[in-house]
Amino acid sequence: MKLFYKPGACSLASHIVLRESGLDFTLEGVDLAKKRLENGDDYMLVNPKGQVPALLLDDETILTEGVAIMQYIADRVPDRQLLAATDTLKRYKTLEWLNYVATELHKSFTPLFRPDTPEEYKPTVRALLEKKLQYINEALKDEQWICGSRFSIADAYLFTVLRWARAVKLNLEGLSHVASYMERVAARPAVAAAMKAEGLN
Repeated sequence: MKLFYKPGACSLASHIVLRESGLDFTLEGVDLAKKRLENGDDYMLVNPKGQVPALLLDDETILTEGVAIMQYIADRVPDRQLLAATDTLKRYKTLEWLNYVATELHKSFTPLFRPDTPEEYKPTVRALLEKKLQYINEALKDEQWICGSRFSIADAYLFTVLRWARAVKLNLEGLSHVASYMERVAARPAVAAAMKAEGLN
């Protein structure tokens, strides 16, 4: 398998899950601004959406959308317990968090990264994000991981998106549960390896 990624982007979550899975894979960097691969090839031929991540499977199928990629990887290695079995509520609680991170958190950051976002709109975006971070901080109060006592694909995604809070200088004061959670995730060998490979350490 080959993961198409951009360092520190949302593709980091899929990268972390691949390393947690123990499956064999390679990495290919993408210049999202130019839509070019490292060798200069047109990335739009790989993923017509022009976004990362994309996962090239062994049969040449391309899978896109991080949430789908992470579920696919987790289901390939059920013994790693990155996602609970289909007949358990635990699985759907994990998917609940995946969807929250995708729709409420990830997309909420987008205006802060776009150069064409009006400056007067950014304080509203920041205030909404800071409110969501309070919710996550509360959710982590009694939990080691976002879905309880076991690291899951939802943690890979949440960690990836929460890293952006520092980059855009959100107010993280008082979010002690988020801070300790980020340290726990970063300390995992697979996470540290993914961060190192992407030059993020």
